Amino acid sequence: MKVPKVDQEKCEACGNCEAICPEVFQIMEEDNVSHVIADDFTGLEGCIEAAIENCPEDAITYEEE
Repeated sequence: MKVPKVDQEKCEACGNCEAICPEVFQIMEEDNVSHVIADDFTGLEGCIEAAIENCPEDAITYEEE
């Protein structure tokens, strides 16, 4: 199963991923970086790919786990 991951060292909390795919990504106030908040990514592949394409820091990957 493919799983999205956020490299929190690269994330600048621009909010693109959260705006594009709020079912999967959320910027948390405690550390001001994006986190994956979903456990099931079924049907969300398109918005995950769009979030990856629109991340200016290339902080999101989508890998087999």
